[in-house]
Amino acid sequence: MNGTMKQSYIQQLQKKLPQCPNIMGKNEFVNAAVLVPLVPIDDEYYFLFEERASHIRQGGEICFPGGIYQKEVDATYEQTAIRETIEELGVDASQIHIIGQMDTLLAPMGMTVDPFIGILQMDDIKQLKMDTNEVARVFLVPVSFFEKHPPELHQVKLMAHPIDEKPNGQTEILFPVRELGLPERYHKPWGGVRLTVYIYRTPEDIIWGLTAKIIYYLIQTLVAL
Repeated sequence: MNGTMKQSYIQQLQKKLPQCPNIMGKNEFVNAAVLVPLVPIDDEYYFLFEERASHIRQGGEICFPGGIYQKEVDATYEQTAIRETIEELGVDASQIHIIGQMDTLLAPMGMTVDPFIGILQMDDIKQLKMDTNEVARVFLVPVSFFEKHPPELHQVKLMAHPIDEKPNGQTEILFPVRELGLPERYHKPWGGVRLTVYIYRTPEDIIWGLTAKIIYYLIQTLVAL
């Protein structure tokens, strides 16, 4: 490869590199999107939360409306957030006004979440026609509550397991570390990275996990204004 070809190669590579870097290998994760609904009441904004129906995954936990990105249905992650909100809360698209998007949240359990901030116009949450198969209840908490009450901070420890121990006593080799001849330290669980878990104790319920983390960083953005 001569000098001219090398320069051309670099120029082509430069053109193909992302202008706005995102998450490498994002398509290897489960990709989801949520709406962070702000409901205006009098002179204040409130977050609208859902309690997940007891019989579905993570039942009983508090979250924002949202769900998994479906490339056959959604052209963008924003459309995912809007579609799921309409389905779960029974609102009309005209009631949702997206004002912006937060950074993508990379969850430790193999998921990315794209949060969109939106004004949700409604007179009373009692008028919502919720999908009771997914939503047990909804409630409002003033944004000011989270401005005045910082979250509790706890930690969890994550380990990488090359072998999956089944309840029936069988084992599944997920990563053939011995066959690959990798160092002995990888023959058993390794890592032990500690991740911060955010907890908000609100008058309505405990809000934690990804939902609490989204709130925390949104409040940090507001405080910085």
